[in-house]
Amino acid sequence: MNVLPRRAAVVVFLAFAFAYFFSALLRAITATLAPVLTMEFGLNARDLGLLAGGYFLGFSATQLPMGAWLDRHGPKKVILSLLSIGVVGCLAFSLATGFSGLLAARVLIGAGVSACLMAPLTGNRRWLDASTQLRANSWMLMTGSLGMVASTLPVQWLMPLVGWRPLFWGLAAMIVLSMVLIAWLIPAWTAAPVPTGRQAGESVATASYAEVWRHPYFRRMAPIGFFSYGGLIALQTLWAGPWMIKVAGYTSAQAATGLFWINISMLGTFWTWGLVNPHLVRRGFTPERLIALGLPSSFVLLTIIIVAESRISTLATPLLALFCMSCSFVSLAQPAVGMAFPQALAGRALSAYNLVIFAGVFCVQWGIGLLIDGFKAFGVDEVRAYQSAMTVFLVCCMASHAYFLWAKPHNRGS
Repeated sequence: MNVLPRRAAVVVFLAFAFAYFFSALLRAITATLAPVLTMEFGLNARDLGLLAGGYFLGFSATQLPMGAWLDRHGPKKVILSLLSIGVVGCLAFSLATGFSGLLAARVLIGAGVSACLMAPLTGNRRWLDASTQLRANSWMLMTGSLGMVASTLPVQWLMPLVGWRPLFWGLAAMIVLSMVLIAWLIPAWTAAPVPTGRQAGESVATASYAEVWRHPYFRRMAPIGFFSYGGLIALQTLWAGPWMIKVAGYTSAQAATGLFWINISMLGTFWTWGLVNPHLVRRGFTPERLIALGLPSSFVLLTIIIVAESRISTLATPLLALFCMSCSFVSLAQPAVGMAFPQALAGRALSAYNLVIFAGVFCVQWGIGLLIDGFKAFGVDEVRAYQSAMTVFLVCCMASHAYFLWAKPHNRGS
């Protein structure tokens, strides 16, 4: 392990964080743009869910090859190569004239920024010690929350001034700037030795991913990553906004304000996780223990949100914020998965788990839209359709947590 000096580690963190800020902003911006895009392009709930999920489709498509690229070529080369695709995606989105153009551009954007978290996490596996990795991961996610904050009220304020299309020209320029900083500040990379013992002629990438998918710890963490972590991002980046408008009766401006405070709360949550993680680890609070004890609170809060509907509309924002905060326990699983594997497999393990998470985001975002339209097709009114779709999501989250608890005896020593 080549641990970086403190000053160098801070510089590396900031360079990656600048890129991740814009990655998160682009991920969440559809929640704020939803009313404008719906009106301009005549989108329904299914289209809106697919459009938001297009980002995660592109994001997920790169994860498996990217894991091998990260292990072999290092974070610097991989993230610079992919960010160039993100620049093209932003420009294509600004020029789109129909839904298919918007969707294709979102897929390109997702693919282009897909290394913005995996690259620093892979680097951290080599450059930081274990407790600092947990802190750096939480603070990187805090940077992402800051990007999501920027995607709410600031975007809402800019829209009447510049319009949504020029906004994406500016985002393309900021991604180019982040590429310059990464090229300048991130250290070079030498591939770590690959574990021995594989059959002659077997490809390293295939064998390594086989080890990842078969690993009991990975299989234990996968369902909660898919439903709870993926669902958190799906709601935070899309469905929280329509829920506040359609169910709680908010205006578009009020919903943007609500999203702003939800993302502010997540920023504070990840900042706090970064502060307390090293202390919790020293006191024996492992990620598994914290997830087991803390994640069920999200099920209680989501139940309250579903049942309350519009009767306590003024509490929609704080309830959704508390739900997202309570889901943050599952964010501890991501660095824990990386640390469960040797350095030579860290990029593949992290990318494989990220694939699970963002496949979950895509499925939950589009799935909720499909369910809403499906329930409405059977004559259910819009509020009940939203409630019913969210109830299906809640059941899936509870089932994944039950599997996490059940799988524990089979993963001791993993």
